[in-house]
Amino acid sequence: MRLVVAVTLALALAVSSFPIQAAEPSHIQFENRQKRSGVWFVLDNGTLPDKPMIDGIPGGVALLDYDDDGYLDIFFTNGARLPELVKDGPNFYNRLYHNNHDGTFTDVTDPAGVRGEGYSIGAAAADYDNDGRTDIYVTGFNRNILYHNNGDGTFTDVTAKAGVAGLSPTGQKLWGVSAAWVDYDNDGKLDLFVSNYLDWSFATSRVCGAPGKRLSCSPTFYKGEPNILYHNNGDGTFTDVSEVMGISAHIGKGMGVAIADYNGDGWMDVFVANDNDRNFLFKNRAGHGFDEVGVEAFVAYTENGVPVSSMGVDFRDWMNDGWPSLFVTALGGETFPLFRSEGNGFFSADTYAAGIGFRSFKMSGWGAGIQDFDNDGYKDLFSANSHVSENADVDPQQHYRQANAVFRNLRQGTFRDVTDEAGAGIEIRAAHRGCAFGDLNNDGKIDVVVSAIGSPAELLYNTSPDNNHWILIQTVGVESNRDGIGTRIKLTGASGFVQYNHVTTAGSYASSSDPRVHFGLGTDTTIKEIELKWPSGTVQVLRNVKADQILKIIEEPKP
Repeated sequence: MRLVVAVTLALALAVSSFPIQAAEPSHIQFENRQKRSGVWFVLDNGTLPDKPMIDGIPGGVALLDYDDDGYLDIFFTNGARLPELVKDGPNFYNRLYHNNHDGTFTDVTDPAGVRGEGYSIGAAAADYDNDGRTDIYVTGFNRNILYHNNGDGTFTDVTAKAGVAGLSPTGQKLWGVSAAWVDYDNDGKLDLFVSNYLDWSFATSRVCGAPGKRLSCSPTFYKGEPNILYHNNGDGTFTDVSEVMGISAHIGKGMGVAIADYNGDGWMDVFVANDNDRNFLFKNRAGHGFDEVGVEAFVAYTENGVPVSSMGVDFRDWMNDGWPSLFVTALGGETFPLFRSEGNGFFSADTYAAGIGFRSFKMSGWGAGIQDFDNDGYKDLFSANSHVSENADVDPQQHYRQANAVFRNLRQGTFRDVTDEAGAGIEIRAAHRGCAFGDLNNDGKIDVVVSAIGSPAELLYNTSPDNNHWILIQTVGVESNRDGIGTRIKLTGASGFVQYNHVTTAGSYASSSDPRVHFGLGTDTTIKEIELKWPSGTVQVLRNVKADQILKIIEEPKP
């Protein structure tokens, strides 16, 4: 058994047998440190008076360690001038900020070569070619871009060579929103799933609402588009396998994407949040194809049998029972669906039973996260909120600019809205969109970076009390993909408390989060056992591990 430990600091996660104990009653607290961070990014959607569909859809955030210095950097996607769809000024550039390790960041967009082109929307970060460096895939309306990390602080656009431009079989550019890196066939190479939105153009654009108070039109006016699955060939190129793998046959209006092994068979499955259309759950048939089972699994619709305006999604185990469940954001008046896995391939709609139904009814959400913010061993919920329409306030029941929301896990499958207690940073009312989760300062607590249309991005540092312990696990694949994406982790604390998580950067809305896996440990200062099930099939067990560290685990090579 080989193991490398890199002690610095980080976070955690939990599950059933014995209830975990927190040192004191837990409290979740955030502080927005944007003003002293050097991050001055403002999402510019290039809006027009008639409010075309496109101007409500950006923009994603990616947290990635592009220079491998142990600290997360920040990448933002940005819009373009409309209707030309060009980034003809710095206000439209995508932005990359380098983490200086002292709470400040430096804008390295130009030297890195990642300004972008066209109307950018989402970002997905991972090491697709197993060279030890994190690459970036950017989705957009008229341009998708794959940036290869050169290892010297620069990136190269390799989209054409790689064959991942986001085109239909007839060569039409599809409207890409979110993307997920996933090794669907467990061959040690990361494949790419792209969710696509609407068959819309300025030529077919409708106008909704009164003059001077235009609203974003409903997506029901337009046809949806097929999603794309690219298979990694291992030579820097990809093959579109959407048709043969059973993906493109299902036409939706794809927004957020998240991955998890929901049935425990060792193969990563894919959930797509569809806007005003039924959600998709693509069940992986051992790498040979996918079956769309959203209806059968009871995650396609709400408990009322209707679709909602699904935006963002996260796919993790908040019950600590070993089964990943779903948290989906939607528009005001719809609530945020919570689909709890029953462990038998089916899900229960727990939105109201879990206590977030009435609270989320007046919220419109985009970014979504299932994270343990207070390190008590129970994952909490976060939503980045805003209505889609800039003029939504013509309806007194709706508001364009909204505060983000935090729901604390009360255990037993219920949550409480603690937004009002979580600090002024959370309560900022803005046109929030994508958000990404990770430990920016390596202090063992999960932070959040949120993008907002027309106002500065928010760097929400987690300042919750240091009462509880944690561990942050970085996986390095040898037989599996380099990032270890898809690795399932079971952690048993010294108290006997068990919890589960898995390695992924996908989730939220059009965003990409810290690949390191975080677990909160409550009062446990040691971990009895960490079991890793790698995508290659290797099972690796570590015992008697100290808490409060960043632990780098290298996969054991096969004999």
